[in-house]
Amino acid sequence: MAQLRLGIIGGGLMGKEICSALARWCHISVGSVEPVVTAICDTNPEARAWFTERVPTIALATSDYRELLASSDVDAVYCAVPHNLHRALYCDLLSAGKHLFGEKPFGIDAEANAAIAAEAARHPELVVRCSSQYPFFPACQRIVRDAREGRFGALLEVEAGFLHSSDMDLRKPKNWKRDVAINGAYGCMGDLGMHVLHLPLRLGWSPRNVRAILSNVVPERPGPDGTMLPTETWDNATLLCEADGPGGAFPLTLKTQRMAPGEMNTWYLTVKGAEFSAHFSTKHPRTLLTMPYRRGEVQAWHQEDVGYQSVYPAVTGAIFEFGFPDAVQQMVAAFCDQVVQGPHAELPFACASLDETRRHHAVLTAALASHASCQVVSISDVHDERSR
Repeated sequence: MAQLRLGIIGGGLMGKEICSALARWCHISVGSVEPVVTAICDTNPEARAWFTERVPTIALATSDYRELLASSDVDAVYCAVPHNLHRALYCDLLSAGKHLFGEKPFGIDAEANAAIAAEAARHPELVVRCSSQYPFFPACQRIVRDAREGRFGALLEVEAGFLHSSDMDLRKPKNWKRDVAINGAYGCMGDLGMHVLHLPLRLGWSPRNVRAILSNVVPERPGPDGTMLPTETWDNATLLCEADGPGGAFPLTLKTQRMAPGEMNTWYLTVKGAEFSAHFSTKHPRTLLTMPYRRGEVQAWHQEDVGYQSVYPAVTGAIFEFGFPDAVQQMVAAFCDQVVQGPHAELPFACASLDETRRHHAVLTAALASHASCQVVSISDVHDERSR
């Protein structure tokens, strides 16, 4: 079994989740690889201490990411930093010869994403993947299988969304995601859009155009001293796209919202087809709704408890529940498996690819243009303009 030495840059919430997933690696069966965390980088000493106090395999704890990249004890890096740092850190990471597992949106804008892709092209031996854990839920994998087997028939409509209520508190202090210079002009779309677009893009449901409605619902929030400061980024976004799929074009609706009443952290996907339909939401993580269409029969949703049926087999019994930490661990397993087997190896299900991040940037860039013009915008036209 190959040992994969992993460094973590960014010791925040997701850095801890990744580390936790690796700490219980015996939970799943990935016979090709044994990952260990050997290095941590964060500018906050308390964040670094969380890792060094809990992970005995860490040999390097530093505030300088360049020191981590120079370490011969690091093969791959999970990188979770603000969006404005993606271009510099991801490119430096690849230039240093490290496999990259990065957070979305993989560049603050399309130009930054293209620069990361150009650097990756100079290192074809490296695995480059983007974090997106929700498709690893068992019910989601059932929808993937149904789509690949052609069960839906001609697609009538698809809706995907990621909804939060985290910003419903109008006095919630302003954070970096409210500054265009740090978060980017995409706003909530940059932070949540890869999650929403991952499966449509993977399944070949490619948007042709978009009509976007973007909302900055709360124009100012309290700063560190309580003074009200302007918030520059979008709270909510609704994108209506015309997409290509089996049977021709169909409407694809994408929602990313930070102000969605009653939604703590809800990811969902609804696929309606002429022959079969399906719906899954993390609000009910073990439940898959399906509706086969049979002429002359009653049309009714069927509810099925999917249970623990993971991409990579685990010790948890099939009758038990699958949750967010499990999805994160399955995603990490796919990344590690890809590193060991090679960039072009076929996996049971792979993490979001560099090309998928490019295509999601094209959609979000077109969405900005659509909202600004109050018109439908062709995604290929925006991409071609950016390429010139």
